[in-house]
Amino acid sequence: MFRNLRITIFIYYVLTVLSLMGILYYFVSIIETQNLFLLFFILFLLTIFTAIIIAKLSIDPLFEHVRNLQNLSTETLHELNLPISTIRTNISMLKKNLSNEKDLKRASRVESACIMLQERYNELDYMIKLQSANIKHETISLDELLKKRVDFLKQIYPHVEFTLSLEPLQITNDTIGLSKVIDNLLDNAVKYSLNIHKVDIRLHNQTLYIKDYGCGIDEVELLKIFDRYYQSNENMRGFGIGLSMVKRFCDANHIALNFKSKLNMGTTVILKFKEN
Repeated sequence: MFRNLRITIFIYYVLTVLSLMGILYYFVSIIETQNLFLLFFILFLLTIFTAIIIAKLSIDPLFEHVRNLQNLSTETLHELNLPISTIRTNISMLKKNLSNEKDLKRASRVESACIMLQERYNELDYMIKLQSANIKHETISLDELLKKRVDFLKQIYPHVEFTLSLEPLQITNDTIGLSKVIDNLLDNAVKYSLNIHKVDIRLHNQTLYIKDYGCGIDEVELLKIFDRYYQSNENMRGFGIGLSMVKRFCDANHIALNFKSKLNMGTTVILKFKEN
C-alpha cells in the first residue's frame, strides 16, 4: 500500500513541477508579462494548492492504516479476555482435585503464567485507553497496591526476599499506570540484585523507597538510564524501555523521581508523591 502511495506522490510531484515550469514559460516567453509580482503570486498560489493535495494524499492513507490497527488491537484484546478467564477458572478447579505435589506445582506454574498473561492484557488495554485519553484517576491506597504488586512478583521470583515497611497512604492517580511503574522498578531491583536476592520497599512521609543490594550504577550511567532502549548491562533480559516509561508517567502525574546509587552497593529509587 505504502509503495503504491510513494509512486503516486512521486508522479504527482513530477507533474506539478512540469506544470509550474510550463506556466512560468507561458507567462515569460509567450505573453511576455512584465508584472513579476502577479507572476510570483500565481505561482505561490499554485504551490500552496499542490502542497495541500500532496499532504492529503500522504496523510489520509496513514490515518486509515492507524485506524485499522487500532480496531484490530481492540478486537484482538476483547477476544483474549475470554480464554484467559476460562484458563484461570479451570486451573483453580483442577487444583482443588489434585493431591500429588508435582501436579500441584505444575498447575501453579500454569496459573502463574496465566496471571502474567492477564497482566499483559491489562497493559495492552491500558495503552489503548492511553492513546484515546480515556484514563481514569481514582483514589488509591498506595500501601495496599504495593502489597498486591509484591504478591504478584513473588510468584515470578519466589527466591527473592521482599521486605516491606509501609505507612498507610491515600493518593489520587491512575491505578494501572502506577502499577506498571511499580512493577518495572521492582523488576529492575530484582534483575540487578545479582547474588543478594533482597529488595527493601519503604513507604514513609508520602515517599516510596525501593532499594536493592546489587551492582549499582555509576554517575555516567545515571545520566543515561531514562534513554529509551538504554541498558547498563546488555546481558540482562528486556528491551530497556521500562525506565523511559517510568519517567514519562512520573512527569505526567507530578511524581518526583530520583535515583541514589553506588557501584557494587546497590540502588535506591525514590518516588515523592504530591499531597492530595
